[in-house]
Amino acid sequence: MAKVRTQYMCQNCGGISPRWMGRCPTCGEWNTLVETGVEPPVPAGLGKGALPLSTPQPLAQVREDAFTRLTLPLPEFNRVLGGGIVPGSLVLVGGEPGIGKSTLLLQVASLVSEQEGPVLYVSGEESAPQMRLRARRLGIQGERLYVLNETSLEAIIAQVEQLKPQMLIVDSIQTVYCEGLTSGAGSVSQVRQAASRLMQVAKGQGLPIFIVGHMTKSGAIAGPKVLEHIVDTVLYLEGERFHTYRLLRSVKNRFGPTPEVGVFEMRSEGMVEVPNPSETFLAERLPHASGSAIAVTMEGTRPMLVEIQALASTTTFGQPRRTANGVDFNRLLLITAVLSRRVGIRLYDQDVFVNVVGGLRIEEPAVDLAVALAIVSSTQDRPTAADLALVGEVGLSGELRSVGHLEARLNEATKLGFKRCLVPRSIRHESPARDGLEVIGARSVQEAVQIALRKS
Repeated sequence: MAKVRTQYMCQNCGGISPRWMGRCPTCGEWNTLVETGVEPPVPAGLGKGALPLSTPQPLAQVREDAFTRLTLPLPEFNRVLGGGIVPGSLVLVGGEPGIGKSTLLLQVASLVSEQEGPVLYVSGEESAPQMRLRARRLGIQGERLYVLNETSLEAIIAQVEQLKPQMLIVDSIQTVYCEGLTSGAGSVSQVRQAASRLMQVAKGQGLPIFIVGHMTKSGAIAGPKVLEHIVDTVLYLEGERFHTYRLLRSVKNRFGPTPEVGVFEMRSEGMVEVPNPSETFLAERLPHASGSAIAVTMEGTRPMLVEIQALASTTTFGQPRRTANGVDFNRLLLITAVLSRRVGIRLYDQDVFVNVVGGLRIEEPAVDLAVALAIVSSTQDRPTAADLALVGEVGLSGELRSVGHLEARLNEATKLGFKRCLVPRSIRHESPARDGLEVIGARSVQEAVQIALRKS
């Protein structure tokens, strides 16, 4: 008999170490290595012929699966999934605790049960009475929505085979364990095995399955590489704890575009769609306030107008502060350096604070121009034009660089009543003439400052 050996696996990243260490050598987390047993390898030839052998075939002769997406009366949710729920898909939903993952999935389960048939909601963290209280608060009757409090994967699969549901929700994957493994629930080996088994169930029965994944202290789903490689779609529910708006972002999707975004508002009755996010985020804007600029950003394939606020204040310390909320901190340092060196704005004795209104997190460099003009507007106490939208990436030489999806950005600005849009001069010729919107080109940040902060 082959000797069973042990190894130490990191519960955060899945890294392997031959001996125990206080700190994982792969990800650097402390006290995450857990002893696990390694099963002896199966000799070659055993099990041969148990599964039918697949044969190669020409790509042109491969039949496309004519699956029909399940479209729910929840357009924002359909958008993120690429048009609706795909039968046989395994979807991972991640997010911080209390962000609204269970609330959103309970609403989705109710809609599917009313439209298609029975839905099984497996909860390993909340009891059935707790879920009933939440459903009553959301106004969900749940006549065909079945709740199961179970953590054994074998028992869950047995209930699926007996009930034959139209959709399965597992909340959460960290509470589920496989009886054949000796490690505890939530470990990397348990999470990997449970996700693989659920994938087999989804593909074998054409059953859409949603699983909830917890977030680690670093902001990633526990066992991220293990889960993300197994599932078909990865969704993140984002948002500030003290704001009501939530963004459902698609990070990986085998059945649609990425990264797509759906916008929701957390209310007492649950997650409510925000059909026009741009108008919502600009509702409380003060048009003639200094330190404010409107950026046209892209979230997936959706253009959105957001307000960028900046505040520059004389520092009382030797080292001025730079604080970024909603934009990349290193990008803010780059923009302030360009303003100091290329535009001549004195910032060496100024604390600079930048905020994106609404609790959004923007990674796109197309908002660089709006951030720069908001900072200049605050330092000079001169408001930007109220009817001006801004698009452009700032380079280290102070030049404005082109961005993509200009047509969609301009259409969104026109729809919300903006009269002018300042863009890099290199892409101005790409925009056709349109009624009600003047497209202004600028070659550098200094030229953009002169246009945007021009005295009326």
